[in-house]
Amino acid sequence: MRKLCQIAVSLIISSGIPAFGQNPRKPAVPISLHPDNPHYFLFHGRAAALIGSGEHYGAVINGDFDYRRYLGTLQAEGMNYTRLFGGSYVEVPGKSFGILRNDLAPASGRFVAPWARSEAAGYAGGGNKFQLEKWNAEYFSRLHDFLGESDRRGIVVEITMFSSQYAEAQWAMSPFNRENNVNETDSIDWKKLDTLENGNILKYQERYVRKLVREANAYPNVIFEIANEPWSDRPVLTSVVNPYLFSGRDQYPNSVDLPDELSMAWQARVAEWITNEEAKLPNQHLIAQNCCNFVYPMRQTIPGVSVVNFHYAYPEAAVLNYGLGKALSYDESGFLGREDEKYARQAWNFMLSGGGVFDNLDYSFSVGHEDGKDADANGPGGGSPELRRRLKILSEFLKGLPLVEMAPDFTTVKHAGGVVSHLLSSPKGEYAMYLDGDGPTEVTLQLPAGEYEATWIDVITGAGSHANSFRHAGGEKVLKSPAFKAGIALRVSRKESR
Repeated sequence: MRKLCQIAVSLIISSGIPAFGQNPRKPAVPISLHPDNPHYFLFHGRAAALIGSGEHYGAVINGDFDYRRYLGTLQAEGMNYTRLFGGSYVEVPGKSFGILRNDLAPASGRFVAPWARSEAAGYAGGGNKFQLEKWNAEYFSRLHDFLGESDRRGIVVEITMFSSQYAEAQWAMSPFNRENNVNETDSIDWKKLDTLENGNILKYQERYVRKLVREANAYPNVIFEIANEPWSDRPVLTSVVNPYLFSGRDQYPNSVDLPDELSMAWQARVAEWITNEEAKLPNQHLIAQNCCNFVYPMRQTIPGVSVVNFHYAYPEAAVLNYGLGKALSYDESGFLGREDEKYARQAWNFMLSGGGVFDNLDYSFSVGHEDGKDADANGPGGGSPELRRRLKILSEFLKGLPLVEMAPDFTTVKHAGGVVSHLLSSPKGEYAMYLDGDGPTEVTLQLPAGEYEATWIDVITGAGSHANSFRHAGGEKVLKSPAFKAGIALRVSRKESR
């Protein structure tokens, strides 16, 4: 009898039907690009920009990670976005990228993969090898619970299907590696894993994608990302950020690398799997393409893609790609040390340049510290409750704007002494800008005639102070800021527009 019950639960989970004890999910409209401004989202009936600072993507696959506590922390701290790796990629504890307490590197035997374990010992990460023809009920139970909890808390989840392997160490941990499964997957060069030349692994990749798409279909808070950093295993040097460097100009962190043709063909196939599978299902979700590091004017995106992801992005990544008419995402920050200020400045600069998503890779989340209070050094980046408090100030600032009316504006600011300005404005007379640097400063604006109210916002404390209300005859208007450090925000509203 117990075995029959276990089989029944497994079938329910594999079908996507809520398990026993769960309430049936009501139909909901998935997050989409906003029909009136596709650079932002329509989520739960409202225009939205997405701001996150989250764990290192292993919340579901790491059996020791308390994701409910984690999601509660995000909600309480005003975050509405998180990334989640689907389970096709896993890292090495204490070694990968110098991350000491890595959610994406479960302890020995604690990797909860989408695939069931076989009866054969020998998985490199501890425990038995994988059976790629069978699904793991525990994984899908965790996935459903994670997505449901996220939705109830107003958090959008980007599910990343695949990732580059980066090195032999990660490939040695992969369930697709012949040594880690009982399915006799082909022995391949790991740099061909995410190409159409990966032998019989391709059929297992397709089966995995279609399964995740079916399981997540009922949840309105899901975006599917094709692959994380697909250029890393098969890079094509396309440009450099600073051509004046005397050495290292063609290397990270100065190189702009794109995926090669083999990678792009495979990514297009993955996108086809997603769209073809969802065509048979009630809901269709957004698809994201991870393009490159830093900045690049994309020639085109893969068919079906609506979200354009950049890592370690410059504000120009949003400016140069705004004409694509898609949501532009700063999908991962980090590798700049532990100072909160650097990441907060990145967020303000990108979002006030037309970005729709900012997501910080936050190393203060780890097993046992799902409240985001791991204060010890833990990798190449930062993250803290303080950073998330600052990001919440940005999130609230954006929520206060008529987002669907806003667009990047390159003419209103004529000069801002000693600082770099990024500005959004609306035709009705709403102006929102971030001034990056230290002040005080004087900002010269070119404004049409009207009655205005100007408010300076301290990006560290969130406090606002009215600079003044003024009647303007049209032309140049100089506003003097209060003293500030590491940036300040300014909102100017024409009263007739309210």
